[in-house]
Order: sequence, then C-alpha cells, then structure tokens
Amino acid sequence: MIGIWADYHTTYLLTLGTITTLFFGLPLTFAPLHWARLMLWKLPQETDLALYFGRCVGVFVLIVEYFIFQSGVNGTHLAFTFELLNLVFTLMALLHIYGAIKRIQPITETLEIGLWFGLLALNLACTPL
Repeated sequence: MIGIWADYHTTYLLTLGTITTLFFGLPLTFAPLHWARLMLWKLPQETDLALYFGRCVGVFVLIVEYFIFQSGVNGTHLAFTFELLNLVFTLMALLHIYGAIKRIQPITETLEIGLWFGLLALNLACTPL
C-alpha cells in the first residue's frame, strides 16, 4: 500500500496544497470566525481570542502549504513533507476523535475524522519510496 501511487506524488501535492490553502489556510488566517460559522460552531460574544487563535492556526496551515508546494513544484523536501503530512493527518484525526468523544464539537468536525484518515491513507499511497 505505501507508495502505490508514488508516481503521482507531484500531482497529489499540488492538488492537496491548492485545496487546503483555499479551504483551510487562507480562510483561517483571514476570516476565522466566518470559517467557524460555516463549520457550525456557536460563537461566544467575546471573539478576540477566537480570532487570534484562528489566525495563528491559519498561519501554521500556510507554513505546511509552503512545504507542500515546494515539494510539488521543485521536488525539494519530499521526505520531510510526506512525514510532516503523516503527522498532521494523524494528529488531526486523533484531535477530532477526542472532540467527538467529549461531545464538544459540531457534527461537521466529527465527520472530519474520515477526512483525516482518508488523507493519511492517500498520503501514504502517494509517498515516494
């Protein structure tokens, strides 16, 4: 299974980078509360802290995007990028499982568990050996 689609790693990285930049990195960086409302989060009256944390998360997503695009375009940092993505996808799945067990997140976040495990499987399948 690991690396079965390794020949497509460039297409995979560029597609993944584009989608995650548009749907996570940029919205979280520049409009975190709008993104949160779309994901069905209930927002408190005081939102400054939520805005701050949302922007911080967005910036970290954009850092990951940088490595995705560097690897996809130039072929640099491939091993690091795939290892980083394995960690991101695994830890995001575990974070969402925790939220589901504690019942502290909207259904949209619980449904993301499948997304993160799917991305992990796809990442492993596209990992160059």
